[in-house]
Amino acid sequence: LMAEWDGIPAGFKAGYAKNDRMFYSWMGGVLPEFRGRGTASALAVAQEARLRPLAYKTIELKTRNCHRGMLIFALRSGFHITGFSERDTWEEHRIYLRKNLTR
Repeated sequence: LMAEWDGIPAGFKAGYAKNDRMFYSWMGGVLPEFRGRGTASALAVAQEARLRPLAYKTIELKTRNCHRGMLIFALRSGFHITGFSERDTWEEHRIYLRKNLTR
């Protein structure tokens, strides 16, 4: 998915099926000048709207500890922390999240 503001690319969201019931939201981002306008939320809502009719039950994502904005966004969007993986530095620690799409 891609987001535009006045015809200018502003953000994107990409993912893939892990299996027939789970979708992995692999990567996404919004350019700094377009943040705070609801772009990320609109992309997430659009992604979930496309997944529900395809019978996906859950959506997963992973973020790094240094991306606190993404972690906060995911928690506010209804994701729950399901795991944690330590790396060499605290910034690189991985946080795994999942959201139920059936609600």
